[in-house]
Amino acid sequence: METQGAITVRRALELPGLRGGLPRVVACPDALDRPVRWVHAGEVPNIASLLKGGELLLTTGLGLGTRPAEQRAFVRGLAERGIAALVVELGPRFGKLPSAIVEAAQAAGLPLIQLHREVPFVAVTEEIHTEIVNGHYALVRQAEEVHRRCTRAVLDGGGVAQVLSVLAEFAAAPVFLETPDGGLLYATGPADAPPEAGPLRVWEGLRGDRAARDSPPAGSVVVDVAGGGAGPGAVRARLALLAVSRPLAPVHRMAAERAAGILAVVLMQARQEEELAARGRGDFLTDLAEGRVTPGDAAAQARTLGFRPTGPLLLPVVMLPAPGPRGTRAVQEELALAGVPVLLGVRPVEGRVPLLVGLRDGAERAAVADRVAAALRAGLERAGPERTGIEGTGPERAVAGRAGWSRPVVVVGVPGDWASVGAGLRHAAETAVAARGLPERPWHDARSLDTDLLLWRLRDHPDLAAFVERTIGPLRAHDRSSRPPLLPTLEAYVAHAGRKAETARALHLNRQTLYNRLARIAELLAADLDDPHTVLSLGLALRARGHTT
Repeated sequence: METQGAITVRRALELPGLRGGLPRVVACPDALDRPVRWVHAGEVPNIASLLKGGELLLTTGLGLGTRPAEQRAFVRGLAERGIAALVVELGPRFGKLPSAIVEAAQAAGLPLIQLHREVPFVAVTEEIHTEIVNGHYALVRQAEEVHRRCTRAVLDGGGVAQVLSVLAEFAAAPVFLETPDGGLLYATGPADAPPEAGPLRVWEGLRGDRAARDSPPAGSVVVDVAGGGAGPGAVRARLALLAVSRPLAPVHRMAAERAAGILAVVLMQARQEEELAARGRGDFLTDLAEGRVTPGDAAAQARTLGFRPTGPLLLPVVMLPAPGPRGTRAVQEELALAGVPVLLGVRPVEGRVPLLVGLRDGAERAAVADRVAAALRAGLERAGPERTGIEGTGPERAVAGRAGWSRPVVVVGVPGDWASVGAGLRHAAETAVAARGLPERPWHDARSLDTDLLLWRLRDHPDLAAFVERTIGPLRAHDRSSRPPLLPTLEAYVAHAGRKAETARALHLNRQTLYNRLARIAELLAADLDDPHTVLSLGLALRARGHTT
């Protein structure tokens, strides 16, 4: 089969230059489909050292030597160099090719042609080189046509899928866009491919595991799509054309490289549009929370942004921290799977994600909050570590630096209509930062965080730290040096409003062990744990501790 971008030995023999020499193939006639990369003429014995492989060598035989051993060595050297064929012009040096040369060429698998008439080697070289160059130009034109069609598809409103379809039809092969680590983003194949050769089946069979990704079928094409991070060599994705029914040709790699350039622009544009849209939604939700949008305008603007709640109630939700672009996309995808109408925005300056969730009625608040919180966390986990985009100065940035944004916090506000949901969003946003110092939960109820919000606002006041130390300091000192720690027992006791039976069950302790621990706590703190005012002070100190450490 003729290789694209080159000509074969067979085609070279059909051109007028060599055809005029009355060529006759005397060795390896079945290897004439070798590609000819270039033509070289020479008469020196060590000519093999001057070649790179793929050449058609023209010679009159002056450098072949006179002894059979020299002639065999000459032919073996050319074969080891990987030339396309050896063409010897009969004449003063050889009236007939010696058997040593013919046998050596046959043994080495090197096509050997003898010319019975003299031909001008310069004319043969010029003719074949012109044919090769024209072949390369033809390849470039084909690749440019694919580039033009891909560009037209994008200008007509298409995206990644349309670009890949153009490439798949041209290559008559399945085409995949993958993440740099081998995950599948898009898959497509020729329109006439049978079901068993569908792109998803092909990908699962040939790219679905790490070993297959590292060793694609021979003749496949894998091209990087630039733009995935900092630096000129960053990779956003990889474009893979798999050789399923036949090896792909150089023109397919050229077309893939041009398509990869278009895909880089499309993906960059899509990312920018996603970021702008997410920020636009975040600006709208912030304006709503701060009372800059009337209820009537809010409903209309939300519809424009694609939010169409199925019921009369709106549930405000706020998450910290704000994810970067990759995390935002993952969060949006997880929320779509949650099956509830959601309007999500990102406010990088504040480092938070405000959301509105549609509710049919107040009874489903807890169940919907569970689904939304799980989707938010799953999206962040999928995205993995990335820069969150927290900018500027202020309390949110200070808390981010102190806590390292090691875990997400989700706060769920009070449901309401368009007239009241703005205040609910503002309250959830205010309490979200305060919730950073609390024990981890799937989500926090904003209605129970007002005390923590007050304590968080006083977090830098020396009186709050003094209050914490005065109230529970001896217990903290005990836990640093003794076992078992007693702070968890006190926390459970306060959380259950001093009810000892419930506290024992929560801590999985028998009652006598609990009584002994409470007695030790009362002794260390010199406090009456049965006094409601004492329990209240202890509860405040425990909650304030998370905001002062």
